[in-house]
This record gives sequence, structure tokens and C-alpha cells, in this order.
Amino acid sequence: MTALRPLAGGLRVSAASPALRHRSLATFPLDRRRTITSYGYTQAKSLVYSKYGEPKDVLSVHGHSISPPSGSGVVVRMLTCPINPADVNQIQGVYPSKPEMNTLLGTTEPAAVGGNEGVGEVMSVGSSVKGLQKGDWVVMKYTGMGTWRTHMAVDESQLHKIEDKTGLSPLQVGTVSVNPCTAYRMLLDFATWGFRGDEWFIQNGANSGVGRAAIQLGREWGIKSINVIRGREDKTEEQKLKDELYGLGATQVITEEELQGKGMKDQIKEWTRGGREEVKVGLNCVGGKPGVALAKFLSPGTTMVTYGAMSKQPLALPASMLIFKELKFTGFWVSRWSDNHPDLKKQTVDDILQLTRNGKFKDIPVEECSWGWDTEVSTLSAAVQGTLGGFRAGKGVFTFEKLDV
Repeated sequence: MTALRPLAGGLRVSAASPALRHRSLATFPLDRRRTITSYGYTQAKSLVYSKYGEPKDVLSVHGHSISPPSGSGVVVRMLTCPINPADVNQIQGVYPSKPEMNTLLGTTEPAAVGGNEGVGEVMSVGSSVKGLQKGDWVVMKYTGMGTWRTHMAVDESQLHKIEDKTGLSPLQVGTVSVNPCTAYRMLLDFATWGFRGDEWFIQNGANSGVGRAAIQLGREWGIKSINVIRGREDKTEEQKLKDELYGLGATQVITEEELQGKGMKDQIKEWTRGGREEVKVGLNCVGGKPGVALAKFLSPGTTMVTYGAMSKQPLALPASMLIFKELKFTGFWVSRWSDNHPDLKKQTVDDILQLTRNGKFKDIPVEECSWGWDTEVSTLSAAVQGTLGGFRAGKGVFTFEKLDV
């Protein structure tokens, strides 16, 4: 069964690429009903920033034209692009990786295009392109390519083709590269599993995109899960969220308050048959005291993987965890992993999409922001700005209206 098969294991497009020779919109008057002029140039808009700051203050929409592709160049129409917290941190200038700012799109100042994830449809290809054709769906091979744009010119080598898009939606494909891949790799790469149904992982942020993905992968692989969420003042809403995660395949769902309560040690001991069923890995995106509380329930000799720090507080680890339980603490950054392992990324994406196609991996809740030719920058920047705010009904995503003819 494909789901049970563990897998082994900011490149920029050159300015010299023929597909990247852009001209100002002033050169070719634009009929807003069309995005391909009589000259063969594709008209595009990108969400760009020339300095770091809050998205509402620094983002702007830049219009530009894309020449017909030649050589190994490809022109892609974007379909769906998520708005991930890391994308916002990048714009704020506080993320470890920062895309290069340049004037390739004809901006008056060097600028970068926001976004690192998404799915696009191939519109046209250069004469030496071998592996892609018009109508194919593609995802980005590397991070930092700037996906928040209606169209992009890119070299064929920078794209992963979705070999079979049958039964898949743009939302499912456009959101696969970050959160599901993060969950998949953390579960498989930091623990050795027997896949017998008697092993556990524990995670906080369980209702996040990564958390939901981990729950579903665990269900498919026969790995039980203890899932920690933030408590809600409205207990009806809290129970509704718990039931939703149970519906995805969660074994147990508790709040951070319950995790740190006095009776939890005995409760987890009961769930794990007196500790005979090991809790083999912890997935931590919170940090601080909630992260330390998570680590307390790992079995000796296992690993906690930190992939986020929502609390913005460090992990203050008791020496006993290191000395007597011999726990290992490490981190995982999917951006670096993706750039270092592009072929393994494609295998991981394909595996997750096969589960999706088979109805075993459900869509994440989303808040869509429709992007048409006349959409105001205030609408787009508000969708980005809201990504880091409090409780949300779902992940923010840009969905693009079809502009070409």
C-alpha cells in the first residue's frame, strides 16, 4: 500500500533567461478582458514589496508583461496560493531566508514577490521544453520563487509536474508542499516505526495544517496520536474542534491546560497500556512551557522535533530529560529540506496526493481571497496581514480568477 511505504532519505531563475524579458505595461495598452495581447505578451500582476515591514504597509500590486517563452522557459498561470505564517514573517524581515530583491519585473525599486507555495497551470512553453506542455499543473521545486502573482515566467528546471491531476482540486495541490510535507517528513525521519498500531506520537498545534496532516498520516500508517490544542472560552466550540480532529483520525485530543494538569501523567499511562506502547516522537510548534510539557510524555530515548515557536518563548529543558530519559531535541525546517532534497520532495508530494486522490487525506479549512484583475491591493494585503491573527476559521489562500482567453 502506497501510504505505508516510507520514502528514503532559493534557487533563482537567471535574469538572462529569455522567458524573463519583461516590458512595461505602458508599452502595450491592456484590454482588461484579456491577458494575452495581440503581440503575444502575457499581462500579469504580482504582489511585491521593496522593504520589510507589516504586509498592510509594504505590499503593492505591480503590473508587468511577460514575453512568449523560448528555450527552456515556461509561462505559468497561478491557480491557488496559500498564505503561510512564514510568508508573512519573510515580508516582516524576521524570517531566516529572504528572497532576492531585483528589478526583473520592471519595478522602479528592487522588489521581491511574496509567497513560497502554490499550484499553477502551464500556459505556454519554449521550444526546448521536454517535460511540460500546455495544461499541465506544476508546483515550485524550490522556495523563494514568489508565487503571489497571476502569472510567472520560469525555467522548466524550477518546476515539479503533477503527473496525474485526476481527481484533484487546485486547493489540494496548491497546499501540499509545506504543511503536509512537514508532517510526513517529521513522522518518518525522526522515529523508527513498526506500523503495528501500538505506537504513538504527541503534538501541539494539532488543529494547524501540519497537525491535521500528521493526524491523517498517523491514521493511515497505524500510528496513534495525542493531540494538543489551545482551549477555547466557548466550550461548545472547543468540543466541536475536538470532534473535528477525532473525525480526521485523532486517537486522543486534549487542551494545553489538560496536558499540564495533575492527572495527565496517569491518563497517558492508561492510554499507552502502562507505557508499553511507546510515544516515539513529539511534534512541537509552540515552544515555551507548553513545549516542555509535551516533552515530559515522550518515552525514553525518543525525539522531540520543533518546527515552530508560536509562543515566542524558548524551551527551558530540565536536565533530567537529557540525562535520565536521554531525549533528543532537534528542529525541522521544511524550506531547507525542500531545497536540499528536490527529488524526495516530489516523491513526498506524489505520495500525499495519492492519498488525497483516494479520499484518505482531507482538505484543510480555508479562508479564500479571490484575486481578479481589478482586485484592490488593500484586499490582498488584508488577507496576508490576517494570517497571524488569533483564532482563524481556516488557512488564508489566494484563488485566482481565470484571466486569460
